[in-house]
Amino acid sequence: MTDPVHPFGDPDTNVVRGGKALYGAPLGILMLEARFARVYGEMGHAGTWPFPVVYRIVRGASPDRVVCDGARGLLDDFISAASDLVDLGAEAITTNCGFLSIYQTQLASAVRVPVATSSMMQVPWVQATLPPGKRPGIVTINAAALTEAHLKGINVPLDTPVAGTEDGTEFFRTIIKAEKQDLDLSLACADVVAASQRLVRENPEVGAIVLECTNMSPYSAAVQAATGLPVYDIYSMVTWFHAGLRPRSFAAGR
Repeated sequence: MTDPVHPFGDPDTNVVRGGKALYGAPLGILMLEARFARVYGEMGHAGTWPFPVVYRIVRGASPDRVVCDGARGLLDDFISAASDLVDLGAEAITTNCGFLSIYQTQLASAVRVPVATSSMMQVPWVQATLPPGKRPGIVTINAAALTEAHLKGINVPLDTPVAGTEDGTEFFRTIIKAEKQDLDLSLACADVVAASQRLVRENPEVGAIVLECTNMSPYSAAVQAATGLPVYDIYSMVTWFHAGLRPRSFAAGR
């Protein structure tokens, strides 16, 4: 059941449809349990979004457990949290970790609303935009942990070039290993940019970059400036995803 377009209900009957606990925020976001600083521009900072969202933290789902341990044993917890969001009124679900692509099919089947688990879902879309001989590449928080199962779950070609930030000085150590809660933005940006430059240097056929990690979007502009390539992230995917839930009405302009 969707919110009425008219702010006061059906313009003909003035009746507002019920059946939900929350209104005005059709997108639900599943969050990992973490305490590092949430930066304006990334998924876990509510001010990032130009529309309201509803968050649900999945207890016990630490970044290290989800990324480095393959989210083993957490499927039921994610399904339960997603179901709670749908029960509250969410009409679609997304997540704040690209590695949850491994559960794309199971989550979509369980909650029966649109589900977008990972920004890497954009890889096939971006491929369709590129000229012959070019393809997208992925920058991830941990290349060593990104498996065929993660890519197969969202129909990403298994030979897609990948580079990670796990050898950096700040990003991986703060977000995945939880060595500290404060985040040095300059060092984090440098880690993401360095991985992007390495991706392009080692794979000259890369014609666009998709950032896997939902904490990387604050650095997308820096990556684009450093590589000269189009950059796609969780912000580009979620704003597209939300646009289908609440299409802009142009009726007033007729």
